[in-house]
Amino acid sequence: MQSRAPKNQPQKEDNQLSQLLIGYLSYWPLFLIFIVLASGTAYFYLRYTIPKYSASASMIIKDEKKGYEDSKLMESLDIISTKKIIENETEILQSKSLIDSVVANLHLYAPISQEGKLRFQSAYISSPVIVMHKHPNKIKSYEKILLKFNKENNTVTLNNSFTGSINEWLKTPYGDLKFVPNPYYYPPSEIKPYYFELKKIKNVSGSILGSLSVSVSSKLSSILELKFTDEIPERAEHILNALIYYYNQSSVAEKNSLVRNTLASIENRLAVVAGDLDSIQQKIQQFKATNKAVELGTQGNLYLQNVGSTDNKLGEVNVQLSNLDQLEKFVSSSNNNVGILPSAIGVNDPTLTQLMTNLNTSQMEYEKLKKTVAENNPILLSLSEQINKIKPNILSNIQTQRRNLVASKNNLSSTSGKYNSMLNYIPQKERELLEISRDLNIKSGIYSFLLQKREESELSYTSTNADSKVINFAQAGREPISPKRTMIYFAALIIGFICPILIVTGKELLTNKILYRKEIEDLTSIPIIGEIVHNKSNKSLVIEPGKRSFIAEEFRKIRVSLLFLGIDSYHKKILVTSSISGEGKSFIAANLAVSLAMTGKKVLLIDLDLHNPSLGKLFGIPTEEKGISDYLLGECKPDEIIRQVPEHDNLSFIPSGGLHTTPSELLENGEIQKYIAYLETVFDLIVIDTAPIVLVTDAYHLSSLADATLYVIRHKYTPKLLVKRIDENNKINTLKNPAIIFNGVKTRGFLENNYGYGYDYVYGANQKITKGTKIK
Repeated sequence: MQSRAPKNQPQKEDNQLSQLLIGYLSYWPLFLIFIVLASGTAYFYLRYTIPKYSASASMIIKDEKKGYEDSKLMESLDIISTKKIIENETEILQSKSLIDSVVANLHLYAPISQEGKLRFQSAYISSPVIVMHKHPNKIKSYEKILLKFNKENNTVTLNNSFTGSINEWLKTPYGDLKFVPNPYYYPPSEIKPYYFELKKIKNVSGSILGSLSVSVSSKLSSILELKFTDEIPERAEHILNALIYYYNQSSVAEKNSLVRNTLASIENRLAVVAGDLDSIQQKIQQFKATNKAVELGTQGNLYLQNVGSTDNKLGEVNVQLSNLDQLEKFVSSSNNNVGILPSAIGVNDPTLTQLMTNLNTSQMEYEKLKKTVAENNPILLSLSEQINKIKPNILSNIQTQRRNLVASKNNLSSTSGKYNSMLNYIPQKERELLEISRDLNIKSGIYSFLLQKREESELSYTSTNADSKVINFAQAGREPISPKRTMIYFAALIIGFICPILIVTGKELLTNKILYRKEIEDLTSIPIIGEIVHNKSNKSLVIEPGKRSFIAEEFRKIRVSLLFLGIDSYHKKILVTSSISGEGKSFIAANLAVSLAMTGKKVLLIDLDLHNPSLGKLFGIPTEEKGISDYLLGECKPDEIIRQVPEHDNLSFIPSGGLHTTPSELLENGEIQKYIAYLETVFDLIVIDTAPIVLVTDAYHLSSLADATLYVIRHKYTPKLLVKRIDENNKINTLKNPAIIFNGVKTRGFLENNYGYGYDYVYGANQKITKGTKIK
């Protein structure tokens, strides 16, 4: 079977919520007053508060780890480029020096304003001129300098005492100033006097930093979001754009400064290396000049080639000498025999060759004719004579050739020896030259490297590329971000509701008096049998025969509740007490007695508060009348002190009588027990009003004589601490059959509730009775 608890729980919560709302509804005038005040405050706040506008911009910082790099060409040109750390750049954008540059260049140190209804308003775009200071870092602070601009002759007047032309530096009492046309000028709808101030740059920078926000769009991104709030949207945009511009300029200036320093270092190093190169080159030149060596390797190869060539030539000379020897031998020993002459091999002299050819030709003709003619033949003899003439010439030529060849041979041998000596000398010089050349190559490499870096640095120096890129330039919204009208009015409405709740709840929480029935139930275990609304009339007896009232119905409810306490014809004694004086116990006792008498029973009301009696006044009985104290002293008889209450046939009353110095001792002499026993035989119900239990012990003494004890607690009067002590005191001094009556319950708030006295919804009663209910 499914439980119904989930269905009933929301209904219970709804009932509690509705009771809570109805409880606070009774304070509607307070809510109305606070809502009107909060709405009025919101209206005046919106009317006279200068709205703030927000401008935003975004830029990406060069960070290769987060996905932004320059092109390879740009990287090759920009060798000085440095990688940025996004967190560092966030702090740099908010640095004081950078903001100072923005303030100085936008001339924010001299704000111009106009008179408003309650305060001065900025004239950033409504002023026809801008104020410039020649030395912004040396500004002296001045406030409210009256500025008048004459458009006809382009002059300005300061404080009605100084006049000067615009676009010129003027020596004014406030420093060297220049007034230039405002490029953002927009004519205002109403012309009002202009005033300008001079502020120190550091003060203006501090206020700008307070409105500036720089943040990273995400952890994985190198995009920075810049936001600035200002009362003038155009100024907010200009400040952000100027901040980005001077940030980039600062980055470029930093790079150029680094490049300048690098170039200076490179130039210094180049001068040193150039000196070293010049020294080494001079050393090589001197070495080559001293050792007659231009290029030792090439020279060695040349020497080697010359040695080979000389050897070849020497060989040729030797061959020619050998041929000449054979040719001489052949010519000298020849008897005109025909044969192949040696002159045909290795002889290069053309004269000798020609002679040898002639000789050979003559000998061949001679041998040919000899075979056909006689020895004495003239032709044959002529040829023999011719041969004999040629041979001496050949031998003479051979001798000449031999001498020449021998001379050439000697010369070639000398040259070959010299070359061989040079070849043996070259390795040592080549090693020495190599060591010098090594130093030359090293210095030349360094020099070339420095020249290359100098050129690259020159390219970087001429580059104006910053390490950031603007994604979105500053743009301000057209609607102000503060104050927001809807939010302000909504907040005012909420405050108008919350303040009364806080006041009412705070007042109730801070009080130490009993307000709620639940507080009584939490502080004591004694049951509550009735609640009496606050009596607004001046009458103490609120129950009258034949008249209907709400409070009379409450006493009827208590009368019925007495049955549950066991009050009947055998248990008829009811004791009424309270914690302290003023809680209304006498009021409860008197009206309860009247209510009981209206049932037709004989009811007796006894005023046993011998310390501070008050019931006699309710019934118009003088204080000097004899009463219960006189009886206890034995000064009168039992029936003598009983008085019939006028207009209430069934109600009798016994006054307290005369005051006694020790009233508590009168209750302990045993007479009161006898008298109560006697009265039980005469009356159907007896209501006893006694003194508060916190002040005296009378109630504890009399409670043993009663059949029920009614303990009165008054709304907004009885301290919570006294209620908390009821159970503790009851353990020592027992109250017989106790029950609590919650008296003087007031309506919550300012309403006259038509649904009752308001306690049912506000303070926790379980029933609701409306005015006009028919009383039976």
